[in-house]
Amino acid sequence: MSEALKGVVVCHGPLATALVDATEQISGITGALVPVSNTGCDRDLIERRLGDAVGDGPAVVFVDMPSGSCSFAALRRYQTHASVRVVTGVNLAMLLDFVFHRTLSAAEAAERAAATGTKAIRQP
Repeated sequence: MSEALKGVVVCHGPLATALVDATEQISGITGALVPVSNTGCDRDLIERRLGDAVGDGPAVVFVDMPSGSCSFAALRRYQTHASVRVVTGVNLAMLLDFVFHRTLSAAEAAERAAATGTKAIRQP
């Protein structure tokens, strides 16, 4: 893959910015993730914000919840795009994994990030 993947984190309120900031602080990697908030948006405006954030290259869109306005907008816009994958249930572990594996295809990076995020969920 010649172009590094972009990660777009779309969440309710300020959560996307907080997750991106924390990922950058821990990893030292900046510019790999773009936060998108649904604050003040209807689904069409969220889709436009997503489109602006994703651009034309390959990307993985990380969404906070599997159902809700952010998820519905991401799936509606990118469900049929081979170079863009959507992962729901975003957490810090999956974003950290993603920023270190951006040379993978969108499908491979999305699968890997989802697996890492799932493994990070535990009940002690």
